[in-house]
This record gives sequence, C-alpha cells and structure tokens, in this order.
Amino acid sequence: MPGHLHAPHHPTAALRRRLDVRQLVALTAWISTLHLLPASQAASPESGSAAHPAVVAPASPGTATTAEETKMRVKLVDFQDFVGPSEPVSAEPVTSLSMVYGEPCNTVGPYSPCPVNGFHCVGGRDCCQKGPKGAKAWRGAGPIPWQAFAQGEYVGPARLAHVPEYRLRVDDVLDFVFRLTRDASSAPYRLDVGDVIRIESLTAPELDQNALVEPDGSISLRMVGQVRAYGLSFAELRKMLEERYKEHVKEPSISISPVQINTRLDELRNSVDNRFGRGGQATLARVTPEGTVQLPAIGSVPAQGLTLEELQVEIDARYRQVVQGLGVTAILQQRAPRYVYVVGEVRAPGRYTLEGPTTLMQSIALAGGWNVGGNLNHVVVFRRDHNWNLMATRLNIFPALHGREPCPADEIWIRDSDIVLVPKRAIKLADDAIELYFTRGLYGVVPLDFSVNFAKLSSI
Repeated sequence: MPGHLHAPHHPTAALRRRLDVRQLVALTAWISTLHLLPASQAASPESGSAAHPAVVAPASPGTATTAEETKMRVKLVDFQDFVGPSEPVSAEPVTSLSMVYGEPCNTVGPYSPCPVNGFHCVGGRDCCQKGPKGAKAWRGAGPIPWQAFAQGEYVGPARLAHVPEYRLRVDDVLDFVFRLTRDASSAPYRLDVGDVIRIESLTAPELDQNALVEPDGSISLRMVGQVRAYGLSFAELRKMLEERYKEHVKEPSISISPVQINTRLDELRNSVDNRFGRGGQATLARVTPEGTVQLPAIGSVPAQGLTLEELQVEIDARYRQVVQGLGVTAILQQRAPRYVYVVGEVRAPGRYTLEGPTTLMQSIALAGGWNVGGNLNHVVVFRRDHNWNLMATRLNIFPALHGREPCPADEIWIRDSDIVLVPKRAIKLADDAIELYFTRGLYGVVPLDFSVNFAKLSSI
C-alpha cells in the first residue's frame, strides 16, 4: 500500500530505490533521534536490544481523545525499517520532538517548552576545561534550562547584581536632596548671625524691642547699647541682660522669645531650592577628578571609592557642625561613562560605551565583527589594575566564533578602559609588506611598464 513502507530484498537494492518525500522525512527524523532520545528509551522489551534507537509513533488518527490515549507507542526499528519494514507500521513520519519524547510539545506556552540540548557552564565546569574541538565538542550536549520563560525570554531573568556594592568614581553625577529632619535637639539652641529675637520687660515696657543678631555677633539695645549675643543660648542671654539692665531699672524682669531663628538653615535651603525648576530642594554634583564633590556650606567632601551610604554619613556629620535639623540624601543620578577600545582587524575600530556587562566576543560585535585576515587565535586584551599598572592576556576565540566550541574558556568579561586588539594573520602581514615595499615603494620610485606586441612575434 502506498501509505506503508516495505522492506527491500537486499540492502543495496534498498539504497538504489527512489525514496519519496515521506520516506525522506522519516529517515531524517530517525537520524535526529540518535542524539535526542534519553537513555531510558535506549532499550525496549519488544526487541530486547539497546543497539537501536527508540522511535515512537502516534496512535491511529482520530482515536486519541483523552490524555491517557495520547501517549505514544514505542517501537524499536533500524535503518531498513524506514526503507521498508517487513511489518506495516503507521504511515505518519516522526517529524517532531513530541513524537520522540512521547508527550505533546508546546512551543508557545511557558509550562512545557520543547527541550533544548546544549551545554550549561556552571561554576566553570564545562567552560574552563580544554576539550575536543569541532563536532566532537558538541557530542556531549544534554538537556539544559534554555526556555525557562518561553515567550518571555526577551525579558530574561533578574540575574545577579553587577557588583556586590557600587563605589563612586570620577565623573559620577549625584543628586543631593535636602530635607528637614524634625528631630529634637538635646542641646539648647544658640543664636546665630541673622537671627531675630524679641526682648520684653514686665516692669519697663519701654525696653520692649526686636533685636537682630548683626554680622559681628552683637545686638543693639536701648540703654545698654551693643551686647554680644552670637553663640549664646536664650537663658544665657537673658541672665546677662538682667545684669546689664539693673544699672537702669530696679527690677527689669527680662524675657526673650524667638522671632526668626535658624536662619542659616533657611539660607541653605534657599540655595538648593528647585521648586520652580525641576522640583524639590536638591542640587546636582559631579565627582571631580580629585575625587570630591562640592556642596553648599561645607565645601569639598571626599567621595571617590565610597558607597552612597558611606558618603551620606560623612555629609550628615559635616552638616551637623554647621546647622541643626538638616538631613541629606545622596542619589546616584548618572554613572560615569565606561568605554572599551576595540582596535586591529575589525570592521569599525574605535571607542564603544559599556552600557552593561560585556564579554570579549560582544565587544568585537560592537565594532562590527572581525575582518578577513584577523587572527582570532591570538586576540590580546590590555587592562589597567586599580593602581594603573598594565596587564595583558592573549585569548583564543576562533573556535567559539566559528561554532566549534560550545563553552569557550577565553570568553572573558570586559572591564572599563580595556583595549581589545585583533591582530593580523601572517598572510595578511605578508600582503601588507608587499603592498608597502613593492606596490607603493619600489614601483612608486621606479615605475615599470611592460608591453608585448604579439603581432610582431614570428610563429614556427
């Protein structure tokens, strides 16, 4: 029957037969099962041999109505079974992984995606060992967690943080937000320049007046003139005024009340007031090349190498020495740019911004890929350590970029300011030498012109 495959009388005759499309698909699916089938399906009670791969075939069309009835039937076959079995089997070819693994394959849903074979470099187990190259390297591939998110793979996992803790560096831009802490102070308030107080007498109303703490730290009062008030508490100033006024009033009974105090804090808040701009009370500061940030009232503050929490503690301690009741929050607004320099035999050599974790092969991709003649076996990466000392390493990414090595050990992470050099191969160097010394050099100095007139040549 046309829907069944029949066994040939001789293997040679079978190979000479014209295979139709159905048989070719079945043969291709059988070859793929050599690597796709799990070890548990290597043998079957029907054949009693583990030398043949297990191929599963679905039940007859229209008979599978429940989940139990959709289980696939397993049958051991060999190459001649696909060319022409002695016993009729289902005409449906094995064309999907669902038929191989014996369960439906959902290529869209996130719960049962198709299995993917490959290598999973965990802890350097597969990628830090030098193994076979080419096709041999891929023979040990096994199931790996490749489609954990199915259609959400473009989002990807959260992964680990880029660094355990971020430390500030030159050209980082910080946003400092100022706020009132509203915390009670254990120490009494002391008068500052610009404060305004109200001085009153219960027995002599003519002494009542407002007094401004002048830039020299004194206040001007009736009868007593200039009185030093800067740095004094209200109790200390009242006691001193009682003594001074007793020279003019028998019982002065002086009382002092604040009218406008903590003016230094108000002035500081006004200096960072952005309520009519980008909003809030904040200021932007960039880490200077010397590693500091400039802030109002306290000047330069060391920032390079500190975390945001460490910098905030340092700033709060410095502001407490200047003004009370102020808190500052440091926010990283913009990271300093990170660059990698890709030179040599690449399509577009130059400087490229590192916007995230980047590997060696990714940096070459940023430069448009490698040129023909680039020596990918000897890619050199130059690096500066934390003390600006030069380091260098030579890496071989040729097998990986040509699909011959699944877990390349030389696929390293690129650091800021790394220089990736793709050198030229020997034949490329020879070609450049010929171009330089002969085409442009010798020929440019002594141009040679050869011409042959075949019409004047005699023939025998």
